[in-house]
Amino acid sequence: MNSELVVDVKTSEISIALLEDKRLVELNQEGREEQFAVGNIYLGRVKKIMPGLNAAFVDVGYDKDAFLHYLDLGSNFNTLTQFTTQALSDRKKTPAIQKTKLQPEIEKNGSINDILKPGQDILVQVTKEPISTKGPRLTAEISIAGRFLVLIPFADKVSVSQKIKTEEERQRLKQLIQSIKPKGFGVIVRTVAEEKKVAELDNELKILVKRWEEAVIKTQQTKGVSLILEELGRTVGIIRDLFSPSFKHIHINDQAVFAEVRDYVNLIAPDRKDIVKLYQDELPIYDSFGITKQIKSAFGKTVSFKNGAYLIIEHTEALHVVDVNSGNRSKAGNGQEDNALDVNLAAADEIARQLRLRDMGGIIVVDFIDMHETENRQKLFDRMRENMANDRAKHNILPLSKFGLLQMTRQRVRPVIHIDIEETCPTCFGHGKTKPSILFTDQLESKIDYLVNKLLIKEFTLHIHPYVDAYISKGLFSMKWQWKRKFGKGCKVIAAQKLGFLQYKFYDKKGNEIDLQEEIEKIS
Repeated sequence: MNSELVVDVKTSEISIALLEDKRLVELNQEGREEQFAVGNIYLGRVKKIMPGLNAAFVDVGYDKDAFLHYLDLGSNFNTLTQFTTQALSDRKKTPAIQKTKLQPEIEKNGSINDILKPGQDILVQVTKEPISTKGPRLTAEISIAGRFLVLIPFADKVSVSQKIKTEEERQRLKQLIQSIKPKGFGVIVRTVAEEKKVAELDNELKILVKRWEEAVIKTQQTKGVSLILEELGRTVGIIRDLFSPSFKHIHINDQAVFAEVRDYVNLIAPDRKDIVKLYQDELPIYDSFGITKQIKSAFGKTVSFKNGAYLIIEHTEALHVVDVNSGNRSKAGNGQEDNALDVNLAAADEIARQLRLRDMGGIIVVDFIDMHETENRQKLFDRMRENMANDRAKHNILPLSKFGLLQMTRQRVRPVIHIDIEETCPTCFGHGKTKPSILFTDQLESKIDYLVNKLLIKEFTLHIHPYVDAYISKGLFSMKWQWKRKFGKGCKVIAAQKLGFLQYKFYDKKGNEIDLQEEIEKIS
């Protein structure tokens, strides 16, 4: 399986697409100013204690206070509190974790009233991004993730991923890390550390310890609630978690992000830094790799997947519901049971992809087409488990119920991705009446004339629908050629698949949109 990562960097957001054999399987979008990412560490302040919930609400700078449950304090919370208090009380001297005396562990079934007080400053880490009306979810068990290792301050235990099956390799890694890790730190060895040499693991361990030390210094320098340690950017974070020999290319259309990713790949795999490519073509990067079309077909309430069969996907606050329909699909000579099995197996493939693609989490219920034979129901259950094996999110799948429903849970740490694929008519704005479409190119030309001669913007890019681009490009002396001759070579026209049929957008040479859209007309 060949994997590719395509990163589309825009002024306001970064979009990251993961392709497996050219097929879109994951899509991540985040604003350039996005905060409260999973893994961020904050110096927070306790605002309110809720004894009934055995939890506290903590101010970390978000509109709504973040939620911290007693069970998420961690057994070594007393040691963390002592260390934080020491760091804040003497800001000129940075405390060393190696010299910190471990305090007694907190009780597993204790009360949060005995541990926290309103106004108390504590170090916390985001485990779940703000979703719907809820603020972030926090933990006080601080951890700093790397590619091979996860560093845990105030612990002294070394754990090895259960996915490393060889007992000999597990023991090798455990003894190796025990011999090189500093006192006062615990370490979790990740699956990708299998067969890695001591030099690679030691190098990453030093980097993680340094990040912790920088976080401590920043804690001392800050006053009040603030971000102490920011998780790696979503792009680098995904590469850190996914990077494997199957990665063939990483394409990025921004120089700064390209340099950041290239530096990181050079750090973790120097021999593979050349797989990071800077995309410089004029065509939008998602159009070039066929991603825009896949997004248009994969998102929305209805998703077609095989020979007329389709899924209906509904989202509620409590759960996600997926209904499998055979549509007008039929195979001559096959019985109803065989047809149902065939559609259900194909649906299981598409559903596993949709869960990753939309990052759906929480409770998920799938209504498959009814099957009567126990053997076929088991085949479907096994197929679903096999498809979900590549999913990084924690999940649990139950066998089909007697009603043909498959129930599962999937870890939810950030809001589900929602992309509206329906297009509002850019010329009538949903009112149903438009100007004659044959005059559309005349309208575009007048906009270009206004841009060049009135606003004096000589270099710009016009994005239009591919059909319109084909129309203005036809002929030896095409309309596009005439525009360049009349308005200068700074006039560039690009076919963009994400636009509606009669939609257009202007961008300046820095990539910022120039708003020249028609105002909504009042139609009586």
